[in-house]
Amino acid sequence: MPRYALRIEYHGGPFAGWQRQADQPSVQGVIEAALARLEPRAHSIAAAGRTDAGVHALAQVAHCDLGKDWAPFRLAEALNYHLRPHPVAIIEAARVDDDWHARFSAMERRYLFRLLVRRAPATHDRGLVWQVRQALDLEAMRTGAAHLVGRHDFTTFRAVQCQAASPVKTLDEITIEERDRANGVEYRFHLRARSFLHNQVRSIVGTLERVGAGAWAPDDVRTALAARNRAACGPVCPPGGLYLAGVGYPDDPFTG
Repeated sequence: MPRYALRIEYHGGPFAGWQRQADQPSVQGVIEAALARLEPRAHSIAAAGRTDAGVHALAQVAHCDLGKDWAPFRLAEALNYHLRPHPVAIIEAARVDDDWHARFSAMERRYLFRLLVRRAPATHDRGLVWQVRQALDLEAMRTGAAHLVGRHDFTTFRAVQCQAASPVKTLDEITIEERDRANGVEYRFHLRARSFLHNQVRSIVGTLERVGAGAWAPDDVRTALAARNRAACGPVCPPGGLYLAGVGYPDDPFTG
């Protein structure tokens, strides 16, 4: 059966997360239902990462096996037709080898978190950013973030229910950029690693926001990391500002 990689964009607001669920809407569920409209049978797709309820994606990657030899462009167009009106889009499809796997072939995941500092309520970006009112110190947040780059035991920054075999991960990059917005400032956190723990990004950003607000000193982030204790973590920020921004592979199936 031909295997296809799918690059997927979605708004996570209406969904209980990526993973298929029996009694709640999921991104996986609506894509599998669209596939069943093309080839009537039960379908099961695998993704590079399982985003939580309310988390968005700019470039999630999944793969599916089909009986028909589809032209990738036609497959993407057909799926997008059947995905309406859900806020899910197949940005691109590509034919891949039978042993290619969206999750296990991936070398890195990239996440974006958007934090808006503004007193007036967000309107166009409601549900797409985490909004706070107090001013933040960018350089303090960058100093605190530097303590997290590298290979560490991230027990402090993972959810209690995390199912990963080990809390030890290598965070390859965390950068923070500042953008002017109407009567406010947006901070964009970019994180890159081979894989992440459950709630790791939201735990890190929530902690760094406390640093930016002056409630924590930058060195407190290093102390929290060394504690290897979930209780030492700052608040976990809401999911609406988080995006799966990209997945890296040794050979990108969507190029060439």
